[in-house]
Amino acid sequence: MKIMHRLVLVLVCAGIAFAAEAKTQVTKTSGGKLPNGAAVDIYTLKDEKIEVQVATYGGEVISLKVPDRNGKMADVVLGFDDVSGFYANSNSSGAAFFGPIVGRYANRIAHARFSLDGREYTLAKNNGDNSLHGGPTGFHNRMWDAKIIPNGVELTYLSKDGEEGYPGNLSVAVRYTVEAGDLKIDYSATTDKPTVLNLTNHSYFNLSGQGNGTILQEQLQLNASRFTPVDSTLIPTGELKPVAGTPFDFLKPHAVGERITADDEQIKLGHGYDHNFVIDGGGKELTKAAEVYDPASGRVLQVLTTEPGVQFYTANFLDGSIKGKQGVAYPRNAALCLETQHFPDSPNHPAFPTTELKPGEKFHSVTVFRFSTR
Repeated sequence: MKIMHRLVLVLVCAGIAFAAEAKTQVTKTSGGKLPNGAAVDIYTLKDEKIEVQVATYGGEVISLKVPDRNGKMADVVLGFDDVSGFYANSNSSGAAFFGPIVGRYANRIAHARFSLDGREYTLAKNNGDNSLHGGPTGFHNRMWDAKIIPNGVELTYLSKDGEEGYPGNLSVAVRYTVEAGDLKIDYSATTDKPTVLNLTNHSYFNLSGQGNGTILQEQLQLNASRFTPVDSTLIPTGELKPVAGTPFDFLKPHAVGERITADDEQIKLGHGYDHNFVIDGGGKELTKAAEVYDPASGRVLQVLTTEPGVQFYTANFLDGSIKGKQGVAYPRNAALCLETQHFPDSPNHPAFPTTELKPGEKFHSVTVFRFSTR
């Protein structure tokens, strides 16, 4: 036993770690330098069923490879061949958020402002009059510190008081771990002033393989009897609307493209699906939120989370102008996102589950992306 411990220690010091029970290998390599001179590290998490690459820039999931029903591996997330591509996209006016940690506040905050304890805070606007995903230099556009942990990597970041307009020094830790076909993301945070917080990962999934057509044929099931309708700027109206009788009813599996062009006001406002769904029984323990099945490859993705909501987005704003991995142009509906989260604009909707975090409290959230085949 002492020899085993000594071996693991040596491998960790060399930038390689093995978790004996889960058979997970974690390796650290250089991802080169960004245009601003920052050196990026890439951590590869691999076991017999899944291989995930995570960058210290933005906490990006830059690659996620899983087998199809015949055992053939493919990368099922959109992105770029190197970190400079992610950097260029994140710093463009049309940032697509390919795979990063987003915060401080995932999704939209109306008019880029909110009130907390009687004080109004003004945020950076990067989505018309609204703030989206923490602003133009949110967590997706920051360098994270990293260290190898059992089965994965832990990323940490200190978001200073006033960053992008948010109050409080916020200490954030995000753990990516891999085991038996699962990618688990464990988020935690503390603050020294009252603040608001909503963290998620913004990966774009195509279970046929990134760059391999659209996701319109993929079968989606959402464990959600209600969703939050939006206005013309995609801000929730405050209503929790039943999905019954609407194109938003995925309680039983439907092809993503089956009703994506339906004559429905909410579909038109979102240019497809770009809506938060209220997870039945969500917000407490780890709960199944969604399942996606790709008939062509046989790949299955289950999403489990402790969050109360999940944003279902069908890449409606991709138009072929972005060229991703291997130079493939990403068209509309090239992927889908399932962003586990609290609801959009919650700081301005007291009836929504609270996103406030106070000194002495600890934010903790878990999401699992579980892959299999059938």
